[in-house]
Amino acid sequence: MKTLNILFLFILTGFTLQAQQPLSLADAIERALENNYSIEVARNDQQVAEIQNHWGTAGRYPYISLSAGDDNSFNVNENENFVTNRFSAGASLNWTLFDGYAVRISKQRFEELEQLSKQNTAIMVEGTIQSVVLAYYAVLLEKETLEVFSEVMALSEDRFRQAEQRQELGTFVTYDVLQAQNAYLSDRSSYLIQEVAYKNALRDLNYLMAEKENVPWELTTEFTAEPVDYTLQSLKDQLFENNKSLQNQYVNQRLLENAVASAKSTFSPTLDFRGGITGSSTRTDFAERGENWSNAANFYGNFTLSFNLFSGGNRKRALQIAQIDEETGMIEIGDMEHDLSNRMANLYEFYLVRMELLDVAEENLDAARLNLQISREKFEAGAINSFNYRDVQLIYTSAARRQLEAIYNFIDTHTALLRMTGTIVQEYE
Repeated sequence: MKTLNILFLFILTGFTLQAQQPLSLADAIERALENNYSIEVARNDQQVAEIQNHWGTAGRYPYISLSAGDDNSFNVNENENFVTNRFSAGASLNWTLFDGYAVRISKQRFEELEQLSKQNTAIMVEGTIQSVVLAYYAVLLEKETLEVFSEVMALSEDRFRQAEQRQELGTFVTYDVLQAQNAYLSDRSSYLIQEVAYKNALRDLNYLMAEKENVPWELTTEFTAEPVDYTLQSLKDQLFENNKSLQNQYVNQRLLENAVASAKSTFSPTLDFRGGITGSSTRTDFAERGENWSNAANFYGNFTLSFNLFSGGNRKRALQIAQIDEETGMIEIGDMEHDLSNRMANLYEFYLVRMELLDVAEENLDAARLNLQISREKFEAGAINSFNYRDVQLIYTSAARRQLEAIYNFIDTHTALLRMTGTIVQEYE
């Protein structure tokens, strides 16, 4: 009966695999970048910043307004009644010709804000790529682990069937059969739990790709680690050149410099021009004398030069605060550069260690697999007992899991290196 259950399970798995859709790592990243919710929000913010980065928003261009009116009145008096209709129109222009270069400073600020928004989008893209890479390989990790459990479960089932056959022949007692049965049931439980872990990992990957349905993907990228020889100095050079968080800090520092320039501009005079034209046409309709028309037009153009000589020291204090903020920003940049440099050195050492652990895990797995093969032959020949054979099975299971975890851990560290150096987009583009 148990054999039929296992067979039925694998048949179901086969049908599931037939219904699966192929998905490479590049495809998963592309789907996530197109559909990820956080990236869509970041792109909208970037679009707003691009729209705001305009000379008109900074105040470079004049403001022009038009007006029109129609006033009507009916007058009653002792001498004569009359109706008055007054039509008026006008146009005005207001233009700040000079305000201490505040317009240019504002435009520079909008450019930096747009750049900051682009950097934020880039950070979001990098984070999404890193998350998708780790989620993709997490699915592969759980899948490979599931296959290991399936292999060990098949060995345990075979051992259990042999124990039942030997019991019938009288060479095994009930105790031996129960031991084999317990081992098989334990491996079957581990397999079922691992199957849930695999499905959960696949569900997490679907979420990152914004897939609303749990599509049963067949991941086509191989679960392998490809060590790359790096030098610490080259990694630090790329860090200071490409790291998006550090680049953001540089943009923030330029914004602080812009704030200092803006505070200085308030000490300059302001020159405004206001001009325009107004015209009116008045119609008066007397009850006895008939209509009478009168027209008028007015042109004007005025310049205003204003200079704030004293404002209670507010401008001076604002400038001092802006300069202190600028100095604080430089300190924060130095702190961030030092922190990133230390983290890069630590991560690089971790990368080297995990590269060595990967080789150790490969050798350990080869030895455990050979030991399992020899032990199986000895067990079937009766040279070792079931306890020794079970110990070898557990050793093989542990070695296989450590090897898979070593691959994933190496990929995790390598991806973190790429993210910190700002090259993860080029790596998976």
